[in-house]
Amino acid sequence: MNILSIGNSFSQDAQRYLHRIAKADGFDLNTFNLYIGGCPLSLHYRNMLSEEKAYMLEMNGESTGFKVSLKEALLNRDWDVVTVQQASNKSPYYETYQPYLNKLVEFIKICTPRAKIAIHQTWAYEKDSQKLNMMRYEEHTKMFEDVRESYQKAFEETNADIIIPSGEVLQKLIAHGVEKVHRDTFHLSYGLGRYAVGLLWYAILSGKDVKNNTFCDFDEEISEADVETAKECVAEICSI
Repeated sequence: MNILSIGNSFSQDAQRYLHRIAKADGFDLNTFNLYIGGCPLSLHYRNMLSEEKAYMLEMNGESTGFKVSLKEALLNRDWDVVTVQQASNKSPYYETYQPYLNKLVEFIKICTPRAKIAIHQTWAYEKDSQKLNMMRYEEHTKMFEDVRESYQKAFEETNADIIIPSGEVLQKLIAHGVEKVHRDTFHLSYGLGRYAVGLLWYAILSGKDVKNNTFCDFDEEISEADVETAKECVAEICSI
């Protein structure tokens, strides 16, 4: 399975462990991320029109050192899944998605017609984040509700094949008593945050049960209890 993300640092977070989680299961899955930090849908759209080599290409959670255009990446291989997402600070506001998202999805379907389109639901900032205050949210739960609603609209309007609810798995971790899933109040923590979201992507995209997945090569230590909690949260989402 080959997965391409048209994203930013949030898709970078999501993909960090994904290839190795799959490998631990004996599942052949390769991930590619088109990286521009903080890139919104409007800039992806402009890059689509210009065909500029604007993206740093990442493969299996590591930088390749190569810069590519959106079109080059889409035509590079026969993708199984292409994911799209909005920049995190714009994700609660659906008016920022369009018309760029629909145009991007149309372009993806032309370039790689066999690929499934996946909407990557991003996540809310940490409860005490200054960024949360800058966006005039008093509660991180309210930001998440708006993010979830916007991504659901994106899923429906684009007639996408898959929605990956990364934001939901973080909310479940918090509800299970996990205190820290961010590293800087908005990106995922190098250990548990990235692991839980990667595990969710694997479960959603492969259809595999993750309860016996043995991957444990984390960039930051995760307790056995938190590993099991992450697996439980992913299983809860996949059972709905």
